[in-house]
Amino acid sequence: MPSVVTSRAGAVLTIALNRPEVYNAFNRELHSALHHALGEAAAPEIRAVVITGAGKAFCAGHDLKEFQELSGSVRDVLEESYHPNVRRIRGLEKPVIAAVNGVAAGAGLSLACACDIRLASAAAAFVPGFAGIGLVPDAGGTWFLERLLGYARAFEWMSSNRRLAADDALEWGLVSAVLPEDDFAAGVAETASRWAATPTRAVAFAKRLFEHAHHASLEEQLALEAELQQQAIQTADFREGVAAFLEKRPPRFTGS
Repeated sequence: MPSVVTSRAGAVLTIALNRPEVYNAFNRELHSALHHALGEAAAPEIRAVVITGAGKAFCAGHDLKEFQELSGSVRDVLEESYHPNVRRIRGLEKPVIAAVNGVAAGAGLSLACACDIRLASAAAAFVPGFAGIGLVPDAGGTWFLERLLGYARAFEWMSSNRRLAADDALEWGLVSAVLPEDDFAAGVAETASRWAATPTRAVAFAKRLFEHAHHASLEEQLALEAELQQQAIQTADFREGVAAFLEKRPPRFTGS
């Protein structure tokens, strides 16, 4: 059985982690398959990406059985497995949606936070995991959560190992919506379809701008905004957006 399954609906590619018997815990095979699927997601005809989990969980983090058998340094393991996939998600020039269908723990939580948008099933839960076994967050978890939640809340939560329910995650701003468990797949599909209909390159530029803004000076941010606006104004989607506005009709963006 493949450890990752992909499916396509129009311009939306769904990537499902597929080790449900171990709550989609990461191992070498899953990392490799996810890396391949994220490469597939880079194709221009894909305009939105969904990452989710098969079965009852999103991702329970690293497979501890494999972790005990690792040879070499953990530093090397992270650089060879987790880091390439985090970089690939952040480098995708299109929206990436984490559809958190169940528990997201440890590195599974980091994976969800690496995505641009997080949707949670009412059955979802978010568990730091690392502190429970005497480790520190990795796979970018501290970088993303400090930006999403602020230092104080991110530090306290990740260090306490508190299990966070979906409604609490919504209140904190960790997720943008909580959907009923029975309607989760349909709700995710509808949201992903809406994102796939946006002007993809403009969304990608905005993704770069907000990531850059965290440590940039105002002058640096103004310069990057001007540079990317110059590129955006040359796109077919800009021309279509203006034409649709003037003609008083919905725009039909193509991502070009």
